[in-house]
Amino acid sequence: MAQAESSETTRLLRAWADGDQAALEQLTPRVYSELRRIAGHCMQNERPGRTIQTTALVHEAYLRLVDVENVDWQHRAHFFAVSARIMRRILLDRARKRGTAKRGGNLPAVNLDEIADVSSQRGRELIALDDALNRLAEIDARKAQVIELRFFGGLSVEETAEVLKISPDSVLRDWRLARAWLLAELSGQN
Repeated sequence: MAQAESSETTRLLRAWADGDQAALEQLTPRVYSELRRIAGHCMQNERPGRTIQTTALVHEAYLRLVDVENVDWQHRAHFFAVSARIMRRILLDRARKRGTAKRGGNLPAVNLDEIADVSSQRGRELIALDDALNRLAEIDARKAQVIELRFFGGLSVEETAEVLKISPDSVLRDWRLARAWLLAELSGQN
């Protein structure tokens, strides 16, 4: 994305946060395609035959974003990071509902490297991963954020660095360490 376009998106985000509804109307078409890309990335981890489609996920996330108050949007990457987190929560809430209704919440351990290849148990695995991420956040919040932004949000190393205000090298280091910790946690080795 060109720097000027990124700056304009940031300007519109800040104007919207200050209560300018016209800024929201201008912002929506600017961010829609990126929100669809993030939703598509989130949906890759969903099971086949899912009950929500990419467009519906974008619209539900958008409705939640519009209701967010008192957010100091720092830049466009911050907005997309929050968007990815909201989409993840939507999918987790749906997975938890399905798991509670169908299986009483028994959650198996999963391998993070294989999560994209599993089909029928993705909802339960997503919940197990979320639980592990919450445990990681208690130990090291930044590493958990790196996983969330890169894995669920589909952000690049550079975008993740921008959101977290750290160097790309720190993102890569945190990514490697957090993945190793999660793999051990999900396989029951911790």
